[in-house]
Amino acid sequence: MSLYDDAVLVLKEYEDQEELRRTYLEHLETHPDGMWKACGDGHITASALVIDPSRGRVLLTLHKKLRMWLQMGGHCEPADETLAAAALREATEESGVAGLSLLPGGPVRLDRHHTPCAWHLDVQYAALAPAGAVEAISDESLDLRWFAYDEVADVADESVVRLLEATRARL
Repeated sequence: MSLYDDAVLVLKEYEDQEELRRTYLEHLETHPDGMWKACGDGHITASALVIDPSRGRVLLTLHKKLRMWLQMGGHCEPADETLAAAALREATEESGVAGLSLLPGGPVRLDRHHTPCAWHLDVQYAALAPAGAVEAISDESLDLRWFAYDEVADVADESVVRLLEATRARL
């Protein structure tokens, strides 16, 4: 199965945000290259909120280009076999945390947002940090920091707050 086929299957099985889910599926139907950064009309991205439920905190990155506190995530790559694998790869690369595992149940949310380059149709997962997780900043970040659940609204935008709320509800 190709990454494109996996994305269509994941989105067909996703049961929330019906209108946005349809928008993603229509985008893929009309853009065979809709998984890739090169698609000028926008593309599917994959992200994951790194969460440590035992300590009531999340790990956010201060994005180098956007200069915003965000979950880990980004563009799909040809080696990614699934959206979940892309999200886990991005979370691991950007957090430096070994041993992350995705929260079961598939994507937690969808979020469509415009970046300086194009529309991102983000498929958002949550990644559980193992006990004793140690983070390491990547080249894509200005900073990397753990925030208590109640601090997230003070530093991040509404999309991250909604992702945290949906993740906590699933826990």
